[in-house]
Amino acid sequence: MLSFLTCFSKRRKPQSPWKEIEEAARDLESRPSWNAPENTLLLEAFEWHLPDDQGHWRRLRQGLSGWKEMGIDQIWIPPGCKAMNASGNGYDIYDLYDLGEFDQKGSRATKWGSRRELEELVMDAQALDMGVYWDAVLNHKAGADYPERFEAVAVDPHRRNVAVSKPVEIAGWTGFDFAGRGDRYSAMKYHWSHFNGVDWDDARRENGIFRVADKTWASDVGQEHGNYDYLMFANLDYSHPAVREDVLRWGTWICQQLPLRGMRLDAAKHFSTAFQREFIAHVRQTNPDLRVIGEYWSGDLTELLGYLKQMDYGVMAVDVPLVINLSRTSHTKGADLREIFTGTLVQSQPDHALTFVSNHDTVPGQMLETPVAPSFKPLAYALVLLRKEGHPCVFYGDLYGTLGDKPLPRACDGQLPILTRARKLYAYGEQQDYFDQANCIGFVRYGDARHSGLACVLSNGTTAEKRMYVGRKHARQPWTDLLHDRDSVVIDASGYGVFPVDGMSVSVWIPASDRVD
Repeated sequence: MLSFLTCFSKRRKPQSPWKEIEEAARDLESRPSWNAPENTLLLEAFEWHLPDDQGHWRRLRQGLSGWKEMGIDQIWIPPGCKAMNASGNGYDIYDLYDLGEFDQKGSRATKWGSRRELEELVMDAQALDMGVYWDAVLNHKAGADYPERFEAVAVDPHRRNVAVSKPVEIAGWTGFDFAGRGDRYSAMKYHWSHFNGVDWDDARRENGIFRVADKTWASDVGQEHGNYDYLMFANLDYSHPAVREDVLRWGTWICQQLPLRGMRLDAAKHFSTAFQREFIAHVRQTNPDLRVIGEYWSGDLTELLGYLKQMDYGVMAVDVPLVINLSRTSHTKGADLREIFTGTLVQSQPDHALTFVSNHDTVPGQMLETPVAPSFKPLAYALVLLRKEGHPCVFYGDLYGTLGDKPLPRACDGQLPILTRARKLYAYGEQQDYFDQANCIGFVRYGDARHSGLACVLSNGTTAEKRMYVGRKHARQPWTDLLHDRDSVVIDASGYGVFPVDGMSVSVWIPASDRVD
């Protein structure tokens, strides 16, 4: 693994007049923030096309200390349960209770490594006070051991609430015996009655979406395609008591096996929110401080806010509108930077917003492809990492590049670790925005008792500069740009600096005396 040292609507009205901005800035700078906690930062510690060598848990162990130095103190690891085959990334989940311990589906280890190596990774992270987030795939099961016959109806793929056939006997892959594990950890076996839909009739060798006869889709799910309960493989039926009981048992079990700090609920828009609430409440009986991310993928802010309300605000949700805004802005010449946060979750519910630039699903070629142009990624990451609002996540593929048919290089010309360290060392205190120009915006963080703060300027146009107030306490101090080799800016007697930025670039300015390289 590379060392972190080597990879570095309606148009909004203009901002308030300068006098009002200056008064607000001086007021914010004077507000005390003595007890502000240290910034945290989550790393999505994988990408889709990592080598199929059962060595990723070992790779992650090697990276922990470097990431800690970079300011990353939480890692979201890929699904660690046994997939339907030895090369599966885990979203094609076979057995929740097999963490790479049992000889099943062609291998004892998962694609990522063995259970022992997973435990060593989590223990090493705990020793460094780094939290581990588990990726929980609870919507479906894949790779059944044998097909079973049962009655089902075909539904319209675009209107899943509309049947397009009468009940007919099909053969669906729904028999799960877990022969390699037996009854260890759980004696539950899964059969057709534990699912409400499949996508393959083995009797007729036919693709489709087949709802089990006399069953219904969950109603408390996303309403795209009429009802979005069904996503893929064999869809779990959470109205079945035995299914609920087994998955709740697993939630307790996984937290007893591993000291987790968080959990991500994959495909959260596709299975019952009532069960998600039940599951989280149940797991928190074992791990009261467990933080949960709901991967509810929707670009509709109203829908995301509805999900948070349904979840009693007990989770963070992925800020999909922000990802869309960043992608669209990055590919639009002269786009108005002042609109970046319009209609986003981080603007509306910052304490419940998981923010990121890219992840394993949004890169080119993936199901939720929403790419941010490489030239814009430094600006995007500065907006995600250095501002006060939201809970940011950095993508492994942006740190190290991605593999596959459409590989990507490291983001930000290798300077992403500089931005993550800037978050850890300087991005504290109250915030004043200078969103006064369409193609050049800035903001100031005023620091706290232990951190000096910073000034950030971004341009998606030509070379520009922005006069911003950083505080009288910095009068006559030289400030330096963390990302570029340029002359210092000297703060004037009134506490203002004139901070330059190159075209299609970002500059992060801090007091020269506080710089830590």
